[in-house]
Amino acid sequence: MIRRLLNLSESNSFFLFGPRGCGKTTLIHEIFKNKNAFWIDFLNLDFELRYKQRPQLLVDEYMASAKKPEWIIIDEVQKVPSILDAVQQLIEKYKVKFVLTGSSARKLKRSQANMLAGRAFNFSLFSFSYLELKEQFDLLQVLQFGSLPKLYNKELYNEQDKIRYLKSYVSTYLKEEIIVEQLVRQIEPFHRFLEVAAQSNREIINYSKLAKEAQITDKSVARYFEILSDTLMGHLIPAYHKSIRKQQIESPKFYFFDTGIVRAIRGELNYPLKPKSYEYGNYFESFIVNEIIKQNIYLEKDYKISYLKTKEGQEIDLIVESRLKTFLIEIKSCEVLDSSEVKALITLLPSFKKAAGLVLCTNNNPNMLTKEIKAIHWQDGIREIFN
Repeated sequence: MIRRLLNLSESNSFFLFGPRGCGKTTLIHEIFKNKNAFWIDFLNLDFELRYKQRPQLLVDEYMASAKKPEWIIIDEVQKVPSILDAVQQLIEKYKVKFVLTGSSARKLKRSQANMLAGRAFNFSLFSFSYLELKEQFDLLQVLQFGSLPKLYNKELYNEQDKIRYLKSYVSTYLKEEIIVEQLVRQIEPFHRFLEVAAQSNREIINYSKLAKEAQITDKSVARYFEILSDTLMGHLIPAYHKSIRKQQIESPKFYFFDTGIVRAIRGELNYPLKPKSYEYGNYFESFIVNEIIKQNIYLEKDYKISYLKTKEGQEIDLIVESRLKTFLIEIKSCEVLDSSEVKALITLLPSFKKAAGLVLCTNNNPNMLTKEIKAIHWQDGIREIFN
């Protein structure tokens, strides 16, 4: 089994959210296989219906059990939000610990479910990081097909099977997450939106442009991006500004959580990705941003992540702010760079205090482009960001 970076609690109840197929159930099985645990899987329709009809059944079954479980593990908890009141009762009265997994917190929040404030930690899991894959990591393969766990379990023997899996993943997302969970009233407008959103992956969101292309309203575009974010299909990256109010006024960028999924939605899987091409550079940027987001979440750093674009059109791909230092980051998929390719970084870096300029690229030899700006291999650069 590929070991995950995420360090889950083994002493306190917690939620574990993540996109479908990212390995939540596999990880929980590995950690809790030798513990005194009772499992409930709401993908089993019988379980779902039983507990929907009478959520208090959970408490009754616990009280009736001869050997009281230390842990109760509920898979796909968003399917039965009402069970969380019974979960709270068991936590408070009987000190039972819970693992609650799901592919989205949206339905729980929208149904005003009991989110166990202060009683359960929150964790998120995504597709494999390069740090988890280790010697199995292949940059071109990850940019082409992504890094969902099923691609590495030896069931998918060739590229055609990988393509079939990724296509089915997208249709399953639409069916299971959007239609079954009733997140939208009509699926066709959302399907059109999904296609244009994938085309604008890593770009600043232009709500009116996307609305026109998808034949929906600006408000629908904003709501659909919220759905993508809440179902963990991607990340909204805000625009940088010292004023939080002004930061919220500027449009964010959106990065899908996995490059393979973006290519599946865009219908590009049958076309090999060519190194040094424009498309390769775009997917390389998307991959790097997702790696930084994953490590920020897994290591619980709470760094602020944003992008910057000035009125003059100068743009910084990523700004990562910790309490002690700020990194202004440009992402380049090439090996050879010179200072002429990072003019925005040179111009804007002096405006930041305690800041360093990093150009994350594929060159194995660090290169000082200026006194304050370093071109560095992307793996070394991410390591430096997270110390």
